[in-house]
Amino acid sequence: MIHGHTERPMEQKNNVTEFVLLGLTQSLQSQKILFAVFLLVYVVIMAGDLLIVVTVVLSPALDSAMYFFLGHLSFMDAIYSNTVTPHKMKDLLHVEKTISFRACMTQLFLEHFFGGSEILLLVAMAYDRYVAI
Repeated sequence: MIHGHTERPMEQKNNVTEFVLLGLTQSLQSQKILFAVFLLVYVVIMAGDLLIVVTVVLSPALDSAMYFFLGHLSFMDAIYSNTVTPHKMKDLLHVEKTISFRACMTQLFLEHFFGGSEILLLVAMAYDRYVAI
């Protein structure tokens, strides 16, 4: 026995299975307004990102490294925008705002993975510009 340490019987484990999300506001009117704002921003971001990707892929004049990186950055941004935003918009319209532990951890992983990937791509773009100069 280590000094100062007492042995206790095994404690009961509390496993978390889902989280209750409180949201940004409790007002139903404000939630509807926020949903409209989030939806508008989400649609604009997705349309812009996908337009850039399609333009870079289909245009033979945009065949340089800068446009290659820009197309991939837009694609990553479109995926990154889909990690949390759709679930958040759904929660703004529903009364029950819960997320399972597994879904929460998946969202957290994907958000960090694609966010980190975007940063690495931006570093590669900066290095490409540095070498070009």
